[in-house]
Amino acid sequence: MELRRRSLLAAIGAGTAAAALGACGTGTSASGSADGPAEGEITLLTPIYEGADGKTLLEKEILGGFRKKYPDVKVNVDYTTYAQLNEKITTGLAGGLLPDVLMMGVGWIPPFAAKKAIAELPEKFAAAHDYEKRVLEPSRYDGKLYALPVVLDTRIVVYRKDHFAEAGIKKTPANWAELRAVAKQLTRNGRIGFDPFSIDLRQCWETFLFANGGQLFSADGKKVLFTDARGVEALQFFKDLIADGSADYARKTDAGAPANVQTGKASMMMTTSALWKQAEEQTPDLLKDDKLGAFILANRKPAMLQGGTLVTQSATSKHPAAARALVEYLATPESIIGAAKQRGSVPGLKDLSDTSYVKENKFVDLSLRSMGDACSEGGTAAWMEIREKIKPTLEPAIVGSQSAKDAIAELGRLAEAAIGRM
Repeated sequence: MELRRRSLLAAIGAGTAAAALGACGTGTSASGSADGPAEGEITLLTPIYEGADGKTLLEKEILGGFRKKYPDVKVNVDYTTYAQLNEKITTGLAGGLLPDVLMMGVGWIPPFAAKKAIAELPEKFAAAHDYEKRVLEPSRYDGKLYALPVVLDTRIVVYRKDHFAEAGIKKTPANWAELRAVAKQLTRNGRIGFDPFSIDLRQCWETFLFANGGQLFSADGKKVLFTDARGVEALQFFKDLIADGSADYARKTDAGAPANVQTGKASMMMTTSALWKQAEEQTPDLLKDDKLGAFILANRKPAMLQGGTLVTQSATSKHPAAARALVEYLATPESIIGAAKQRGSVPGLKDLSDTSYVKENKFVDLSLRSMGDACSEGGTAAWMEIREKIKPTLEPAIVGSQSAKDAIAELGRLAEAAIGRM
């Protein structure tokens, strides 16, 4: 991880890549205009469409439709994972060989747009479909559109309805005080009341920060805001849950394994909207018997972390018209619904809210209905460096004796230094 971080800093933090890219941020290149005919051979870099089923979906169904519409474009696919995506993009930046079309995570657009590695997209793309306004926010930098959402991955609280009923709990917690009390009440016989830690610690803390009315950065991305009491209280809440015995950092669910709420080892947990699909495959009786419910975390306000995958265009593509056409096509409802179904993700279009997929997947349906409460990580050009520091900096406060205040202050110093280097 540290090696990737240093590589990333060398590629996008020192300015050499930006100098090499020069004025390529307009979406044109020496080889042609993005407004010209869509033709040529291009490469798509993607961290989604996993496994044989995902590959078939992308190459046969989605790209099959693209080929019919644009027969003069050949698309080569470079598959990777989110764990390797940083390094792949960094290597391409350093070598001047970025793929023509890239799929990135939420929060990634400002760092790469700031260095002119990706091309601005026509604003008309933002009006092509019925987007929730907040869904497009992570696709923008400095007020300009650089990406389109493909699928969203939200962070919600899933709970066992049968555990609540057995304990006589009639409603879901409306704030942290109620959440802590309910978690204590549900902790019994080796079962923990609440598992907030089976999602990434960075995303977990961010969700609690947002629910506490806090923010990561100022609107211009140049000032750290999470070091106030809101950020400290969010981290301290984890320490309080552990002190109560109703949460345990060591009892996180392994990736791909049945989650703690599925096995009954926890009564509530922070998780993603994709848990519904996982339950369909691993524990279908829980859904058949209506034992899993979900709600949005809240304290000073409701907050649902909205991550996901965006699609953008390299600023140095030799075939910008073909690249832009693929970006647009991958963000159509027909392409999005297939990707969402395959991953159990949330389609980022209101156009798809009445589809059978959304209505049958209650966690996806809740997420789409709660987009007004959605918040995203990132928001600064220094995000790619800062994001790697959050977990290792906050973890000592959870597993050790460091105070929440000291951990947040240290993270703030690291973030301010990273922003200062941009």
